[in-house]
Amino acid sequence: MSKAKAAPPPGCTLNINDPQVQEAAIRIQASYRGHRSRKELREKGPPKILQELKDVVLVEGSAAKLECRVSAFPDPFIVWYKDGKELKDGPKYRYVFEDPDFVALVVRDGVLADLGKYSVTIKNPFGQTSGSACILVEVPAKVSKGPDNLKAKRGTTVVLKAEISGEPPPDVAWLKDGDDIEEDDRVFFDIGDTNTILTIKNAKLSDAGKYEVFVENNLGTDQSFARVDIL
Repeated sequence: MSKAKAAPPPGCTLNINDPQVQEAAIRIQASYRGHRSRKELREKGPPKILQELKDVVLVEGSAAKLECRVSAFPDPFIVWYKDGKELKDGPKYRYVFEDPDFVALVVRDGVLADLGKYSVTIKNPFGQTSGSACILVEVPAKVSKGPDNLKAKRGTTVVLKAEISGEPPPDVAWLKDGDDIEEDDRVFFDIGDTNTILTIKNAKLSDAGKYEVFVENNLGTDQSFARVDIL
């Protein structure tokens, strides 16, 4: 004795005579044929870069994206490099495949050390190609470590040193009691890549006061203060 078939749950039946169902079926078939035709038309061969990588600017603390448009069939194997060193896909560097024609690298949590030349190698069994671009990092001007308060005897040399950072490299100024210091042979300052040094030779009682180092670039400003006493 055969059992009666259970009725399908409500909403799970299709009426093939319904015009909307017929229209949906036609669209699905057309989409499939188009996809199959595009796949069949793609010729096997070495990868080609259709849109080159471009230099990008990365602001400290943010993310940057390098991307290029490629043509490759069969699908290629992608490797990204920074200054010749391979980058592993992970939290810091993220390999992105947005669609079959675009590959990208996302660099997260930008820092000054991310400055450099990035390259991508794209290869399949028929050959390979590569491209490169630079990430330019912008960092607000900052006094990383300010000068120390100090006491010095008359006639000695006073040296105030501050550690600075910023990209583009910041403009630097030294002030005494709120006024810009006018450099001469006795009082002058030097600016290095990561520090600035104010030198006061043959210190006088009038050199005592509040000194300030001020840094500025297009992303911001910073300053730090120190007290100098001449005994």
